[in-house]
Amino acid sequence: MTAVLDWLELTVRWVHVIAGIAWIGASFYFNWLNDRLAEPETGDPDLDGELWAVHGGAFYRALRYRTVPRGIVSRLHWFKWEAYLTWVSGFALLILVYYLGAEVYLLDPGVAAISPLAGVGIAVGSLLVGWLAYDRLCRSPLAAHRRVFSATGTLLIGGVAYGLFQVFSARAAYLHVGALLGTLMAANVFFVIIPAHVELVRAVEEGREPDHAVGTHAAARSRHNNYFTLPVLFVMISTHYPFTYGHPWGWAILLGLFGVGALTRHGFNLRNSGRSPGWTWPAAVAMLVGVAVWAGVSGRAGGHRLSIEDRDVEYATVERIIVARCVSCHAREPANDLFEAPPGGIVLETRAQVEALRERIRAVTVDARVMPLGNFTGMTDEERAELGAWIAGAEPR
Repeated sequence: MTAVLDWLELTVRWVHVIAGIAWIGASFYFNWLNDRLAEPETGDPDLDGELWAVHGGAFYRALRYRTVPRGIVSRLHWFKWEAYLTWVSGFALLILVYYLGAEVYLLDPGVAAISPLAGVGIAVGSLLVGWLAYDRLCRSPLAAHRRVFSATGTLLIGGVAYGLFQVFSARAAYLHVGALLGTLMAANVFFVIIPAHVELVRAVEEGREPDHAVGTHAAARSRHNNYFTLPVLFVMISTHYPFTYGHPWGWAILLGLFGVGALTRHGFNLRNSGRSPGWTWPAAVAMLVGVAVWAGVSGRAGGHRLSIEDRDVEYATVERIIVARCVSCHAREPANDLFEAPPGGIVLETRAQVEALRERIRAVTVDARVMPLGNFTGMTDEERAELGAWIAGAEPR
């Protein structure tokens, strides 16, 4: 059964990546295209802009119309299935990995003592409530004040991140903040952008003036999606960087890195519209450096790194800890039913294997404290300190 779930997860993850690339690629292209369109050279009153481009050994001319030319409606291509499939496959991954394996991947008893069912309920509820709150905010008078709206949205995302860190494992909290943003993006397409397109096409077919307010609102949601994209992409790769989500201020680091992504995207948007990126890219670099420096300082000041250098620990103690807390998963034949093979191909059955991976063990087990997953084997801080002391070289080797 484990092998079947592994292959199912692989397939769904592959579909998620493929659909996500198609969706993000189309989003980036159309935002770039809209910003790059120039005044049309012809006198066609229905034309709103045009662009010449070269690609793949040929020249292309893109034209934007204010209305749909006759006979074209039935041939229109709708960019929607990429978004829908990305969200459906992403939610399926949440089910396969984080909900069916809630005790290992979703929850950490050291964070909150809740049942898997309660954890899944909070996870799904955060996506639903998050969309309802965001949609209401977008339809409120606050949306007309861009800077105040952006600041309010940022504070709300930070609040969600902080709240999830009080309930889930750090890794699961990161993934669910990203899932929330992905849900907002897909729901924008389903509930706002595509209905606006339907209204536009219907108005053309009926020979009436379309409701421009609907189109303007849809364009604003599309722009929101554009700024959400880079933060979501970071979350997708964040599992490779436990020093971010495993930090005691992981939720704040996530918010800071979201800011880096949004500033980077803003710079591209300015450049695409013919304006200078100006301060945006230097600000993004400065913010990234600032987050990195602050993370290091706050981690040490907060006592996150255990004081281990002056301890004398023998390998026999390390072996006992590894066998009790790690080998149930990291063995050639894992005893944990969730794994058909050792996660990441990491085996810790011999001293040579442990020594070869001691720096990695320090990073994820001692410093970030994100292993064991969900700490379901109950590793204590004292045991982490003993591992760290041995890795630091307290025992001559």
